[in-house]
Amino acid sequence: MQEKTLAQQAELARAIERHTGTNGVHQTAIPSLSFVRRSIDKDRNYGVYKRSLCITAQGVKEVSVGMEEFRYGPGDYLVASVDLPATSQIIETSPESPYLGFILELTTNEILEVLGDANFSSVLEEGSGRGMFVSRLNLSLFDAVVRLVRLLDTPEDIPTLAPLFTKEVIYKVLKGEHGDTLRKLVVKGNSAYQIKNAIELIKTNYDKPIKVEVLAETANMSVSSFHRYFKEVTAMSPIQFQKQLKLQEARRLLFSESTDATTVAYRVGYESPSQFSREYSRMFGFPPIEDMKRLREKHEQRLNA
Repeated sequence: MQEKTLAQQAELARAIERHTGTNGVHQTAIPSLSFVRRSIDKDRNYGVYKRSLCITAQGVKEVSVGMEEFRYGPGDYLVASVDLPATSQIIETSPESPYLGFILELTTNEILEVLGDANFSSVLEEGSGRGMFVSRLNLSLFDAVVRLVRLLDTPEDIPTLAPLFTKEVIYKVLKGEHGDTLRKLVVKGNSAYQIKNAIELIKTNYDKPIKVEVLAETANMSVSSFHRYFKEVTAMSPIQFQKQLKLQEARRLLFSESTDATTVAYRVGYESPSQFSREYSRMFGFPPIEDMKRLREKHEQRLNA
């Protein structure tokens, strides 16, 4: 079994290498599937992990959510079962052996469809569980992943078979050791699902003040219960969650629009540019102007590499 797992891992790595060729994130012909290739970039990256299944075929990656860290390499898979602001860093890569990753986005409808077709117990344990987890890849899940990736070599089969193979992958994840965590976040009537509703409200209104009482009401919880369950799912408080969304969007705006820091501070909901600069420096390690200079220099280096 170990030999077959290694063979699958090698096949997945070859496929990612073949369908990327250059560094970056590459969308494939399967709409929900992307590949990642990084050979030199070990910097921290900031973004929102959407609900997805992530697999490393080569190299090692570390993802931080709040104060919690998730490390995964070949033979592991990571699932983000709810959208989470996170910091990621590739810690093992080189030009000779680049980091190669697989990302399959998962929709609520797809998960619910699998749950409706399969014979899963309707009973879920109390508690929400962390919205991100890492597990070991078993042979069954790896088989399903490799079959999905092989469709890229027969594009004419993708419209018919990709939805079926994706459902198989989701089924295998739901059958895994953390499958209940994923189920809780799509099935109505439990605390995890109610927290998901509050997360959506914060994401939609990240640039506006939101009272915790409003979030708790959205989740149909008392304020104290809401705080406890929110931190259980996201590893951070609602205020920290919203702040990360604000600062990540501010960084994106500064880089993509070349707008000044004061304007961006107001656009993402800060009333004080000095507070924005302090919190930006605390999160990204540099004040906005210096950070943008570094990012643009590295962007030029990548383009010229």
